[in-house]
Amino acid sequence: MKMRSLLIALSMVLASGSIAAQQMYKWTGKDGKVNYTDVPPPASAKQTDIKTVVVAGDGGGVDTNNLPYELAQAAKGNPVTLYTGLECAPCDSGRSFLTVRGIPFVEKTVKTVEDGQQLKQAGGAATLPLLIVGRARQIGYEATAWGMALSTAGYPESSKLPKGYRNPMAQAAAPKVVKETVSVTKNPEAAPAPPINNASPSGFRF
Repeated sequence: MKMRSLLIALSMVLASGSIAAQQMYKWTGKDGKVNYTDVPPPASAKQTDIKTVVVAGDGGGVDTNNLPYELAQAAKGNPVTLYTGLECAPCDSGRSFLTVRGIPFVEKTVKTVEDGQQLKQAGGAATLPLLIVGRARQIGYEATAWGMALSTAGYPESSKLPKGYRNPMAQAAAPKVVKETVSVTKNPEAAPAPPINNASPSGFRF
């Protein structure tokens, strides 16, 4: 009964779009070698340990269900993502700019080396904040350039957000493992946890 309740709760959380799950397999081959893969092991595997790793996502997209038509269309066609850093005055200014104009956006924070790698993949550099509007990118905060990018993407010039609207909570740019559950175990030995690198990125300019 407890396992069934856990699976139901997990399914509800996954449906919300805030986290994702991935199955990992630990198995021992004929030669006695232990393998770790994200695909099912061959039938010849001697022992198998299947784990479901639950990781935090990026907070998902903004909720456009209750937005005015013009704003909802802009948010769907050209979603806005803001990458920010700690103790970053331009990031604070950029966040305030989006909030005052009434822009629904997802915020991703850059605190670790992994976050910095995600920033680079998103098209950023060593300067924060990074604003992404659809396919357009603005590195560093500049009110006029940001305003033009938003207007070009179809966002209203002034706030049209419904009263009480809240953007998704800020999430780390790189997903983090938050929970691990063993669904099937044939081998009593638990797989060793991978090392976690908590080093902070350096060299960012604001």
